[in-house]
Amino acid sequence: MSDRDTISVYDAQAARYAELTDDSNKSDRGMDDFIATIPAGGTVLDLGCGPGASALVMAEAGLQVDATDASAEMVKLASAHKGVSARQATFADLDADNAYDGVWANFSLLHAPRSEFPNHLAAIHTSLKPGGVFFIALKLGEGEGPDRLGRYYSYYSEDALKTHLQDAGFTVTNQWHGSGTGLDGSESEWIRLAAHA
Repeated sequence: MSDRDTISVYDAQAARYAELTDDSNKSDRGMDDFIATIPAGGTVLDLGCGPGASALVMAEAGLQVDATDASAEMVKLASAHKGVSARQATFADLDADNAYDGVWANFSLLHAPRSEFPNHLAAIHTSLKPGGVFFIALKLGEGEGPDRLGRYYSYYSEDALKTHLQDAGFTVTNQWHGSGTGLDGSESEWIRLAAHA
């Protein structure tokens, strides 16, 4: 995420967003499956970590967590969690090669412009060790543009998202569907996919 309006919203709403998400990753099927596929003590990237709820769960499971977010306020909150190393960075800053056993992108890459999405997926694939695990969650839909709060969103259908992953060299291994109310108060349908490099 590099859109200034989106980052500004998250900087301003960091505490409220943390309240909405702090318990959302406890006993979560997608998170449990992700952790189970990572070698003991493995290294993972939480890409777009927000206030660090997911990163904390992974750290508590004994994983080495590298967490990044474009929002300075989110990084402050994530860094306060024991075992979480958080730093400010955009998706475009990812330049690791063969570094991670897993990459977790939970409702973060939906802020990337559609034109940049394939490049981000390619960088994620490069950052993973052979057979590394990738988890992505996005809101379902079509098109792109700002939400009620001014955050930039890109929406994808299930088929389009799977095609993007396959084109980047990933093999999809699992999926979940659901719906929920976001920071802007609107109800959205979403999809979460697990894949490996």
